[in-house]
Amino acid sequence: MLDNDGMDEELTCGPKDVPPPELASSDAEVLRAALVREHEERRRAECLATMQAEVVQMSLDLLVREPDIEGFFGGLTKTMVEESDSRSCSVWLIDHDGSRCALWLAYMNDRLYTKKTGLESLAFPHGLFAEHLFAYKPGWRETIEYGPGDERLPMELRAVCPEGGRRGMVVVPLMLGGRTLGFFKLVTSTDGAGEGSRWWRTVLTEAIARQAALALHFSQLNERNRAEERRKAILEERNRLARDIHDNLAQGFGAILMQLQAAQRDIGTPTAPVAHQLEAAIDLARTHMVEARRSVGALRPNIGEAEPLAAALKRVVDRMQLTATVPIALEAEELPRLGDVVEQEIVGVAQEALTNAVRHARARRITLRASSVRAIGVRLSVADDGRGFARDRNSSGFGMTSMQERAERIGAALTIVTAPRSGTEVVLAWEPSSLPTRVHIAV
Repeated sequence: MLDNDGMDEELTCGPKDVPPPELASSDAEVLRAALVREHEERRRAECLATMQAEVVQMSLDLLVREPDIEGFFGGLTKTMVEESDSRSCSVWLIDHDGSRCALWLAYMNDRLYTKKTGLESLAFPHGLFAEHLFAYKPGWRETIEYGPGDERLPMELRAVCPEGGRRGMVVVPLMLGGRTLGFFKLVTSTDGAGEGSRWWRTVLTEAIARQAALALHFSQLNERNRAEERRKAILEERNRLARDIHDNLAQGFGAILMQLQAAQRDIGTPTAPVAHQLEAAIDLARTHMVEARRSVGALRPNIGEAEPLAAALKRVVDRMQLTATVPIALEAEELPRLGDVVEQEIVGVAQEALTNAVRHARARRITLRASSVRAIGVRLSVADDGRGFARDRNSSGFGMTSMQERAERIGAALTIVTAPRSGTEVVLAWEPSSLPTRVHIAV
């Protein structure tokens, strides 16, 4: 436990870089007051150094006991409440794209509340306070102490905030490398709280917040690494499936087709039923061979070495046109290079959208358009004038799911606009900043 003996005394000033001018005074009382003040400042600095060292040690011990990030923060919030004699402590996190803030967990009434253990049941306006934390920019860089009925809080929040009466709040940003990851909120009591105890509570919260920000950063970094590993595993599995389909199914159908065509030549002039059956078998073998090759291409689009994205899209369209009876038009501007991973997923979405249109749309025309967005992003559109599909078919089929997964892996926005007898348009928008994947079905 942290040692706070003697820290609650009234301490008035922070450390100075230079001795106070009173030390040169010949007045004994002035000199005595200056010495007392300097002693208190030195004592405060020693307390601060001891506290910070103990916080680091406590954080390390807690990481060993609670390697899970939620358990680690649960231990931190419990320590905050117990060591600072406060009422509750909560953690609010900013999401990855920096667009909003939300309550993550809270410790109060000797209990840890998370999303799995009744967090939403707490009688507190979570959304309203999260909006204030996100919008109040001074709180992103410095500790903010709120008194009861603080005018910096929105009126509607002051009216319902349970931290009214004689309570206050200390909000400390979780900062690392100039980036704010979230906030610690400590609900305190103003009863008998002198300046010294407020100072001690604030610096304790700030010291713990620094350790929390470091742990949170590494947790998010590990999560991104795990996501990247999952993505690589998915790509490896898709490549394995593509190899199996190519080496077994596609090659097998090709061999069957060659044998049937050889048999057709050797038979000469067969009877009508035999001729019809041979033609049907040849058509089936050819169709399934083409479908197997399309599946290989959908699983592994393969952008060539240093191949521009527009050239890769043209190659996909040309290859698709070889087996499609509907005309496919390509309208592509000069596109920026986005990196192999992003470009492969974009080409994969284009190929799967074209495959769906060729196989299911019954269209008279298909158009693929690709254009740059502010010279740093790409907008891809695959549109057809076919039959469209109903709302309840939005998520059906492997191709649709696969396109959504590809968009999610690169943080792109995927929009599918369709309705019965009104055609379908698949739109993929990618920029360096993450965008949410969504599917929209027109009515």
